[in-house]
Amino acid sequence: MLQRLLQLSFIFILAILYSCSSRDQALKSYELNADWTFRQADEESWHPAIVPGNVHIDLENAGIIDNPFYGTNEDSVQWVEHKDWVYQGEFTINDETLNFDNIELEFLGLDTYADVTLNGHKLFSSENMFLAYSSEVKQYLKKGTNKLEVLFHSPIKMAMPLHKKAKYTYPADNDRSEEHLSVYTRKAPYHYGWDWGPRFVTSGIWRPVKINAWNDARFNDVQFVQNTLSEEKAEITFNYEIEASTASNATVSLTFGSIEANKEVELQKGKNRVSIDITVDNPEIWWPNGMGEQKLYAVTSELKTNSQLLDSKSQKIGLRTIEVINQPDSLGVSFYFKVNGTPTYMRGVNYIPNDIFLGRMTDSVYQNNFNDLLASNMNMVRIWGGGVYEDDRFFDLADEKGILLWQDFMFACTMYPSDDVFLANVANEAEYNIKRLRNHPSLAIWCGNNEINVGWHNWGWQQTYGYTEEDQKELLEGYNKLFHQLLPNKLKELDPQRFYYDSSPISNWGDINDMKIADNHYWGVWWGKHEFEKMNEYVPRFMSEFGFQSFPSMETIKTFSEEKDWDIESDVMKTHQKSSIGNVTIKEYMQRDYNMPTNFVDFVYLNQVMQAEGMRIGFEAQRRNKPFCMGSLYWQLNDVWPVVSWSGIDYYGRWKAMQYFIKKAYEPVITSSVMDNDYLQVNLISDKITETNVTSSLQIIQLDGTVIWEQNKEYKLEPNANQVILKTPLKQLIGSIAKNKVILVMNTVYDSNQTETTFLFSKVKQLALQNPDVDIKVIENGNIAEVTLKSYAFVKNIELVAEGIDGKWSDNYFDMIPEKEYKISFNSNNPIHDLKSKLQVKSVKNTY
Repeated sequence: MLQRLLQLSFIFILAILYSCSSRDQALKSYELNADWTFRQADEESWHPAIVPGNVHIDLENAGIIDNPFYGTNEDSVQWVEHKDWVYQGEFTINDETLNFDNIELEFLGLDTYADVTLNGHKLFSSENMFLAYSSEVKQYLKKGTNKLEVLFHSPIKMAMPLHKKAKYTYPADNDRSEEHLSVYTRKAPYHYGWDWGPRFVTSGIWRPVKINAWNDARFNDVQFVQNTLSEEKAEITFNYEIEASTASNATVSLTFGSIEANKEVELQKGKNRVSIDITVDNPEIWWPNGMGEQKLYAVTSELKTNSQLLDSKSQKIGLRTIEVINQPDSLGVSFYFKVNGTPTYMRGVNYIPNDIFLGRMTDSVYQNNFNDLLASNMNMVRIWGGGVYEDDRFFDLADEKGILLWQDFMFACTMYPSDDVFLANVANEAEYNIKRLRNHPSLAIWCGNNEINVGWHNWGWQQTYGYTEEDQKELLEGYNKLFHQLLPNKLKELDPQRFYYDSSPISNWGDINDMKIADNHYWGVWWGKHEFEKMNEYVPRFMSEFGFQSFPSMETIKTFSEEKDWDIESDVMKTHQKSSIGNVTIKEYMQRDYNMPTNFVDFVYLNQVMQAEGMRIGFEAQRRNKPFCMGSLYWQLNDVWPVVSWSGIDYYGRWKAMQYFIKKAYEPVITSSVMDNDYLQVNLISDKITETNVTSSLQIIQLDGTVIWEQNKEYKLEPNANQVILKTPLKQLIGSIAKNKVILVMNTVYDSNQTETTFLFSKVKQLALQNPDVDIKVIENGNIAEVTLKSYAFVKNIELVAEGIDGKWSDNYFDMIPEKEYKISFNSNNPIHDLKSKLQVKSVKNTY
């Protein structure tokens, strides 16, 4: 009997200890590790699935569809968007998790219309790709194996009834279908097609699924508010939203660097709000790339009851001030950023999602993005409104690297519905993403949409779609509800310190007088067929879009085509060219400035060179006009698939010629030249916020290297300087020598940096180029090779390709001055062997 009592007592004690093990734990949060399968809803066969991912990825992996990127395969997979899909995940839960009081299942991204069930119990339905959805599931979970099922409804079938009920068709011209259904669904607009992307209307679990288990109370949100900032001190408030499952006394503790603060609170069941104020003496400031350090304070918030830790949140916080100055002035209407009180020229780019299939986003993809941004001397990225609100990893990297972020809300190039159901959906989306992103020091500005306002007033939608006066009034009222009321009101409530405006651009490119008014998307080059040189005249207060297309590299073209497809008129090339005026426009511009090549490979090379040289005119013109113009954000950084586009970096991360030119055009200190009537004007421009010593060397040489004029000077540039260092009649410098036989060479040395650029006085096709004979020496050392080049004639835009070796050049597509040695490096992920035999060298002269 005694032995039996001892056994029962031992079991009882173990039970108490085991039950306490979860009671004594802080919130437990982890990604769900499930075995996922999927099937077409109207079929029985199950196939393996990857989560995060989407149905197109899984269909290709299962061998049901071919590679959607290859050839013309895009057309053959359009049936996918019309089907419903079922995903099923089996996962195990142990006692440790089940013993928590509260267990939540959280989907960070469902694309888009989904019904979620757990062990046969319906949890919720989703209708917004940009939201996280969660549900309390403790009552439905069981120890051991659990079954999660997600039924995805076709976005097409879900939106079609709304379209049929609507009075009119919305002007979503990038939606490559007759019905323009994309406007009804809160899903990435670019999935429905764009002028650089395919149409793959995806479904799937595109972000991780999490289990969150907790007792008594937890943090729902921690908001950082910087009230004041000076050299002496920063006054800061942390606002906490705490969810409590039971009333209790609790302590909120805050550690900010070396500062500690605590607050005793009485929690009521439900949502509670608590604030803690701190003062940071002699704060260290966060600066954008190139202006200073990116100081991030480590911040930890803890929630305790009776000294038991319930929850803990860690953040990295940067202290800085950002103002957007957008107001009338003597020149028109300004638009520029002041960072920590300093007017700052933005050298940046427009960013679209890295992939049409968002489940493929990995840490390395994002890391490569930011490596490229830093290598290209950038300080700002505009997250464009036709994609997605980017992942937390993207914002964390921006904080660490000093890249300011311009955040569009996800609306682009069309009017949108404004019924109560739609607006309520958007309100949830806005609140979720504002709260998720507002603590990041890199987040500089919110913008309501991309190009809707300028489209309404300039693109002729009213006539094209036959809108009546009543239709127009209703559409404009809807615009005001969404962009002048809902979004700014949400920001006023949740993130009142950041600048917001309803639509970019504010002004239209068609009227040169509009260049005086705030930000502009200048598409005179490309859509307007303006010559590249027009960018010297069409300079806005802030350039938030401009661009020109090029083909990707031949290495990338080979991934989706065969040699028989290497023709700009082939079906395959047309499939991978989405602009309505694409290849015709590239050819037209090429005929203006270059001798036309005789084969496709040379056409691709020359197209990249033309994009680079043409866009350089814009980059430099905008910087020469500082402080009238205070920003250059070109279109676009990257691609969502292998395609002909405006990008500087293709889908596989390969730099086009333009990216090398951007790297030089975005140097903090540059020398830039322009012909002003018959005068040669040379500017020395600095974006540095300290005095800078610069050595400048200018030479006008003949194409054989003979120097006919030179100027060598040293300058002490003031912060943010823009100084004219030469303005002289060209005739006075070159005499009777023909313009097509001379070039200007500009060498600029500052700090430990040295750059060389050239300037032509004639079109490239008019240059009296000689056949280049380039001497090449290669020294290999593991994964790095140093290449030395020398020519006895002027070489225009030398291209180096390491056939069959993936890697990056330190420089490429540059001009070579006669008898000068150029040392560049090639970096590969693998050891380099016999690079010289694999080098392919080309220049403009080789193409005709």
